[in-house]
Amino acid sequence: MDLAAVLTLDVLSGIATLVLLSLGLAVIFGMMRIINLAHGEFVMLGAYATVLSANAGINIWIAMLVIAPLTVGAIGIVIERCLIRFLYGRLVDTMLATWGLSLFITGAVTTAFGNTIQGVPTPLGGFEIGDYRSSYYTLFLVVLSATLLGLVFIFLRRTRFGLVSRATMQNPGMTAALGVNPNRVYMQTFGIGAALTGLAGGVLAPVSGVGPEMGAAFVAKAFITVVGGGSAILAGTASSSSVFGFINQTGSYFTTPVFGEVIVFLSAIVLIRLLPQGISARFFKGSL
Repeated sequence: MDLAAVLTLDVLSGIATLVLLSLGLAVIFGMMRIINLAHGEFVMLGAYATVLSANAGINIWIAMLVIAPLTVGAIGIVIERCLIRFLYGRLVDTMLATWGLSLFITGAVTTAFGNTIQGVPTPLGGFEIGDYRSSYYTLFLVVLSATLLGLVFIFLRRTRFGLVSRATMQNPGMTAALGVNPNRVYMQTFGIGAALTGLAGGVLAPVSGVGPEMGAAFVAKAFITVVGGGSAILAGTASSSSVFGFINQTGSYFTTPVFGEVIVFLSAIVLIRLLPQGISARFFKGSL
């Protein structure tokens, strides 16, 4: 029973991590059809913002939950205005540009901070389940991921900006005729996606090593989660995160973490082969 409880917590933690990593990419790709190959570097920037802020004496919670998303969101807006805005509708060009951007960010961070691994202490303590020990921070990540899904749902479904942004992505010409500036909506939406990604990097900084190359470890997982989820931003992200998080954690437990990663990618290939439009297209049609 104790082992089952610990394994359940590990599975929930894996699902929560995938939700956090993928939500910002789901907003950018699902709404804007931008394949951002610099997504992993946005995660890395959020982690560095947390580490630098915490080392400067700022409260760790403020560093993770406020400074990291605001910093990466602002960087995302600058990138959208200076680069992405010229590439809408040019899929291959966008991929090449964001790939080059990822190399530039990695090089700039390496030059500024070196290639050493940094980190911050994990907040909150631990608790015991029989002979096993777990962390309250794991529970925090689970609660945070569920909260973010709920807040993004309310934001997109219930707020004026959410309705305008969804309408703009579907028919920018019509919204422009109604007095909406599509370019401003694109900029704000990209900034929100970047901020969500920065938040993911911030809250994952205490449980992962922070270095210039850390984004490469996350970007593939984020992309297979978003692609496997399909066009529905929230329903797709939540469902594919649940599937891949469960497979990853259980596979890692019964084999090794390396084989767990391999099993996830193999399962993603099978899923995309069986459901080329993603989980949401098959089971959550019409969902957000």
